[in-house]
Amino acid sequence: MTGYNAVLARNPQNAAKPIGPYSQSVAFSHYNNLSAQLPIDPKTGNLVSDDIRAQAEQCFNNLKDIVTGINHNLEDVVRITLFLQDMADLDIVNSVYADFFPYYVPVVTVVGVAALPMGAALQVEALLSNGEGTIPQAPQAGDLIKSAADVENAPVDSLSAQTVAFSHYNNLSAQLPIDPTTGKLVSGGIKEQAAQCLKNVKAILQGIDVPFDDIVKVNVFVKNLSDIQAVNEVYTTFFPDSAIARTVAYMPARTVVPVAGLQLDALVQIEVVVSHGDGTPPQLVEDRHGIVIKANNTSRAPICPFSTQTVAFSHYNHLSAQLPIDAANGKLVPGGIMAQAAQCLNNIKVIIESIGHVMNDVVKVNIFLKNIDDMAAVDEVYGKYFPGGVPARRTVGVSELPLGALIQIDAVVANAEGTPPNA
Repeated sequence: MTGYNAVLARNPQNAAKPIGPYSQSVAFSHYNNLSAQLPIDPKTGNLVSDDIRAQAEQCFNNLKDIVTGINHNLEDVVRITLFLQDMADLDIVNSVYADFFPYYVPVVTVVGVAALPMGAALQVEALLSNGEGTIPQAPQAGDLIKSAADVENAPVDSLSAQTVAFSHYNNLSAQLPIDPTTGKLVSGGIKEQAAQCLKNVKAILQGIDVPFDDIVKVNVFVKNLSDIQAVNEVYTTFFPDSAIARTVAYMPARTVVPVAGLQLDALVQIEVVVSHGDGTPPQLVEDRHGIVIKANNTSRAPICPFSTQTVAFSHYNHLSAQLPIDAANGKLVPGGIMAQAAQCLNNIKVIIESIGHVMNDVVKVNIFLKNIDDMAAVDEVYGKYFPGGVPARRTVGVSELPLGALIQIDAVVANAEGTPPNA
């Protein structure tokens, strides 16, 4: 990296202490990546209560403590992700959430999970804008404008914006298979639901005049992992979308997450991160493809026909989730959780090094575990790859993973040199 931008990790003193080798906030360029917040009382280090309202209030207070501790406020939040053990708790969680975001609402993703660290009922994660940037001693365009939008042809929710753009990225709320004309789940099975999710994504992007192939990362949340083949059949009818993208066979980076539940008892939900070539004011309006999307695969890591290993745009690289697969034989690496964690992280390392970066450039890590109690063993391996514990982190428990794996990991990586024209 050029040293132009800096990876800035911070742990505000008044915030709850991390329970593992990670930082509470890692800023790079125009975004802050926050670690997922558990309902931990900062004074005791223990869960605040078994009561879901108390846990929700503590999660959001912990989030607020980090945000204010780095001289920001909650209106700088671009995305909120809620991880719930019991989807029946969502109404209570939403009522607490609304108290913290009474005027502006960010994009939101809601997921039911099999388990959370410390046996928590809820975990809350945020992505935050960073208008001042991270160029040392040189604030970057501190008056950048965050732009939230809703369009008519996609489902509207009073608790979330459909899309929030800041600097060179658009973040969309996760789309459920809701027919916007009825407000209800589309009729049919998994294929119809997957198609409706992607139609909703496309309608939002068309409504803000952004091409579908500007998507750089897709997260697919599926109720039944066995449905992923059917989802993939639909997925390839949407990607690649344009003639240019088809020529180069462009596929976004992707993570597939098996979930315990989704709103409306849906079978699938899809979340996307989208490049935003013209930026948000006062950035100069550029040719939309002036800053290019750079997709890369290396044969030294597992290759998937439905995703690219890493997709860079502007100052970030987005990696597809890595399973503990040995690229040499395409099979799970032998051994238990420590061997599998090491293989996931080694695959990430190989991908990062293939694009001229290093592990110190990682700003955020997302860990998906079959057994949440394996986290201590994972941390033992993790510390060898991230000895300073700098990246922000999320850990959730899932009921199953592809190939019967015990762990899956994805990452977001800094890209100081940017993508041409280096804006």
